[in-house]
Amino acid sequence: MRILVIGGTGFIGPHLVRGLTRMGHTVAVLHRGKARPDLPVEHIFADRRDLATLRPKADIVIDLILSSGAQAAALMVAFRGIASRVVAASSMDVYRACGVFHGSEDGPLEPVPLTEESSLRTKLHTYPPAQITTLRRLFGWLDDEYDKIPVERAVLSDGELPGTVLRLPMIYGPGDRLRRFQPVLKRIDNGRRVILLEEGFAQWRSPRGYVENVAAAIALAAVSEQAAGRIYNVAETPAFSELDWARKIALATGWGGNFVTLPKERMPAHLLQPGNSAQHWQADSSRIRQELGYQEPVTLEEALYRTIASERANPPGEFTLHRFDYAAEDAAESANATT
Repeated sequence: MRILVIGGTGFIGPHLVRGLTRMGHTVAVLHRGKARPDLPVEHIFADRRDLATLRPKADIVIDLILSSGAQAAALMVAFRGIASRVVAASSMDVYRACGVFHGSEDGPLEPVPLTEESSLRTKLHTYPPAQITTLRRLFGWLDDEYDKIPVERAVLSDGELPGTVLRLPMIYGPGDRLRRFQPVLKRIDNGRRVILLEEGFAQWRSPRGYVENVAAAIALAAVSEQAAGRIYNVAETPAFSELDWARKIALATGWGGNFVTLPKERMPAHLLQPGNSAQHWQADSSRIRQELGYQEPVTLEEALYRTIASERANPPGEFTLHRFDYAAEDAAESANATT
C-alpha cells in the first residue's frame, strides 16, 4: 500500500515510517522541512493547509499531528475519493477522567481502567491557554483550539471516508520533548540519596507507552482493514504507580538511594503536582491486543535502558518543564526525619 504520514519527522514519526517500510509499504512523509531525519522515503514539503490543493495520492493517510476539529474536517475533505482510510493519533486526554483530574468536570471519580467506551469529557479545551502556550514551545503543531474530541468526531463521522482513532498514552523514549524521566534521572545523576514524592501523586496510575511500541501499534492499525471505524487505547500493562515507575528507573540505573513520600503540606512547592491524584488514568488496551494481535516489540527493560541512555547522552537545553531546588528538598526531608 501507499501510505502518507503527516507529521512523520517528530517523536513517533520516524519509528512509524521505518516500521511501515520494513513491512513492505510505500511511504511518503508530508512535513514542513524543519526537521529532516534520515528516512529513505518520499518527502513532501508542505503545510497541512496545502492539502486541499496538493491532494497527494495515498491508500492510507496517518495523521500524527491533528490539533483541532477544523483540521480534522479539512483532512477528511482533502482525501475523499483518494484514500481508503484515515488513521488519526488521538490522546487519553479525551476521557472524562482527564477533566476530573484537572478539575474541569464535576461529579464522582471515573472508574478505571479506562476502556474505549468510558465517558468522554463534557467540556472542551481542558488545558488552560497558558499551558497550551507553554506546550507550543515544544510541539509546534499545537494550535489554540487543541482538543482531540472534535478531532475524533470528524475522523469517525465522515460518511465517505472511513477512519480509525488511536488514543495514545504518555509516551517516553529517546527524543521525548517532555523529558518524562528527568525528575528522577537528573536527581540520581546529581548524586541525590533521597528523592521526594507527594503521597497522593506517588500512588497515581497513568497510561504509558514506549515510543517504538506506540509506533508499532499505529502501523498495525493502519494496515489492518478490520480497524476501520474503530477506536483503540494504546498503553502498557500493567500501569505502574508513579512511585513504582520511579523505582523501575532507579533499578535500571543501579541507584542505591531511597524514595520518600510526604503529605502535600510537607512537600516543597516546586514538587507539588497539579491535579486530583485520586482520579487515576490507567487504561485498558485489551481491544487492540485482541482484535489486531498487538504486542509490544520492545521489552520494558530494553525501553528503560534506551531511554535512560538517550537522556544522559542528550541533556535538555535551558527550557524544561521540571524544577529542581535541592536546598528546599533537603529541608523537607530533614524536617520529616525529625517528626
